[in-house]
Amino acid sequence: MRTYLVTGGAGFIGSNYIHYMFKKYDKEIRIINVDALTYAGNPENLKSIENRDNYTFIKADICDKETISRIFAENDIDRVVHFAAESHVDRSIKNPEIFVRTNVLGTAVMLNCAQAAWELPDGTYKKDKKFLHVSTDEVYGSLEEDGGYFYETTPYAPHSPYSASKAGSDMLVRSFMDTYHFPANITNCSNNYGPYQFPEKLIPLIINNALQGKKLPVYGDGKNVRDWLYVEDHAKAIDMVQEKGRLFETYNVGGHNEKQNIEIIHIILDTLREMLSDDDPRKALVTDDLITYVEDRKGHDRRYAIAPDKIRAEIGWEPETMFKEGIKRTIQWYFEHEDWMRNVTSGEYQKYYEENYGKR
Repeated sequence: MRTYLVTGGAGFIGSNYIHYMFKKYDKEIRIINVDALTYAGNPENLKSIENRDNYTFIKADICDKETISRIFAENDIDRVVHFAAESHVDRSIKNPEIFVRTNVLGTAVMLNCAQAAWELPDGTYKKDKKFLHVSTDEVYGSLEEDGGYFYETTPYAPHSPYSASKAGSDMLVRSFMDTYHFPANITNCSNNYGPYQFPEKLIPLIINNALQGKKLPVYGDGKNVRDWLYVEDHAKAIDMVQEKGRLFETYNVGGHNEKQNIEIIHIILDTLREMLSDDDPRKALVTDDLITYVEDRKGHDRRYAIAPDKIRAEIGWEPETMFKEGIKRTIQWYFEHEDWMRNVTSGEYQKYYEENYGKR
C-alpha cells in the first residue's frame, strides 16, 4: 500500500485532493494528512473520510522539524504532496512575516526531512519516492491585458509578499533538485474554485454575500483577469504529474477559463437567480445593485493566464470542467452545505472581513 504524506490537507485544495484520491484509489493507498489547522484549515472538510482505516490526521506545523522528522521515521512515506501554505494576498500585505515563515521555512523543513528519510549512503534515493510541491501562477507576476501566457520558462516576477514567498519556496525545491538530484516536481496552477473554499476568496465570497443580500466588494475597476480551474481537475493533474511526470520538471496547470473579476460576479449572480426557486426569499436579495467597487488592492496584478501545453503534451492532462458547469456544481455544493459556510464565517473571519473590506 503506497503511503502519501499530504501537507495542508484540511485546506481547500488539499481536502479536495484527498477526496479525489480516495475516490480513485479507495483502499489501495494510505494518506497521512498534516495540517496546523489555521484559519483556512477545517477538519469538517474531511468529515466523511475521517474514520477510514487508511487515513490519519496529524495536527502539526510544517515548520516543526522534530514532528515532521518523526512522521517520516515512523512511516514509510512514498509520496509527499506539499500544499501547506499561507495563500491569501490581502493577508500577506498585512503580515508578510507569517507568509515567509510558513511558505519558505516550512518548505525547507519538508525538503530536509524528506531528503533525510529517502537518501541512501551513496547519495541516490530509495526507489519510487517523489515530492510534489504545489505552487501558483502568481510567481510569474502580471501579463498584459491583450496577450501572452505564462509558460514554465517565464521568468519569476512576484509582486505581493504572498507570491514572493511562494517564489522563494519554488526556488528552494529547484535547488534541491539541482544540487542533490532530489526526486521532486513543481506544479504552478491558476486560480481554483469549487467545494470547501474558504469564503475570503472571490467566488465563495460572492456566493455567500449575495445569498445574504450583502454588498459584493469589487477591487478597482473589476477588470483584473484570472484563469479559473475547477478544483477536482487540479487534483487529477497533481495525481497525473506524480505518476507520469518527468522528475525535476515543472508543470503549469491552467483552466483555459480567462475571465475578468466583474464577469465572474455577473455569472454567479445570473446562476444564483437561475438556480433559486421563485418561492425562495433569497432570490429577491440577489441583485446587481449589490456590486460595490472598493479601493484596489496594493500591487494588484492585472492578468494571469497559464499555458498548460507541456502537461497536455507530456502527461495527457487537460481541464475537463467548463466554467459555467463548474460554477453550478460549486453553488449547488454551497446550497447543500449551509452549516459548513455558517461555521467557517463566524468568529475570526468576521473580524478579518470587516478589517479588509469594511474600511475600503
